Amino acid sequence: MIEQRKSARAFPHIILWLAILIILFPIYFVFVASTRTNADILSAPMPIYPGSHLVENYGRALSEGAKNLGASAMTMMKNSFIMAMGIAVGKIVVSLLAAFAIVFFNFPGRKFCFWAIFITLMLPVEVRIMPTYKVISDLGMLNSYAGLILPMIVSATAVFLFRQFFLSVPREIAEASQIDGASSMQFFRSILVPMTRTPIAAMFVIQFIYGWNQYLWPLLITTKQEYYTLLIGINRMLSGADVLIEWQIVMATVLLALIPPVIVVVVMQKQFIAGMTDTEK
Repeated sequence: MIEQRKSARAFPHIILWLAILIILFPIYFVFVASTRTNADILSAPMPIYPGSHLVENYGRALSEGAKNLGASAMTMMKNSFIMAMGIAVGKIVVSLLAAFAIVFFNFPGRKFCFWAIFITLMLPVEVRIMPTYKVISDLGMLNSYAGLILPMIVSATAVFLFRQFFLSVPREIAEASQIDGASSMQFFRSILVPMTRTPIAAMFVIQFIYGWNQYLWPLLITTKQEYYTLLIGINRMLSGADVLIEWQIVMATVLLALIPPVIVVVVMQKQFIAGMTDTEK
């Protein structure tokens, strides 16, 4: 009986470790390739242990980038970070204010406004991307940070989650703040936002990764190398027809692209879990 229990407990751990190995092996393979020369990578079979060109390859990726790209990984990381931060902060601010208005203000069409926002979840990005591109083009925002960020700062998901959290806030708190003479924005800024810190942290993690992983929208509106994001840069490095692909630089750039999202998740994992739990209550 005891042996059966031990076997039952061991089985989930075995599956877990297998899943971890399946996930980590490609990352390890990328790391090994990023420390090798192009000749080593193109050889068959490629060595499975790290080489001696780590500093050289990562230094080139950060300072110069691939020969067929014209942008360094440092520049592309900066662009990706600005876009991800702008999208995350913008979505949170807009969604907080929208949810606040829907929950705490009585005005005609309040429910209609919420459902009009919510129904956009059913529309694929591809449906609205060309009209959005036309607007951004007419406003002269192509190849700009504003063009990368502004069309992406509205989130029906964030509005829905913040609305659900605000609905759980006792009405007595809002009434008490009104009795004390606080305005609506004072109540929002001084009481509601501090109460919403954990959902905000959870939403920040989600939206930062969402912004960091954007590909289709930056692909459409960026044609200048100084505005390339990491995903666009990696795609351009792989699409050079007349230049030999420098796989060691590509792999180094891929690994560098993983670092900021991993840092955000590791640093904010407790707040993320707490925020998602609070939102579900």
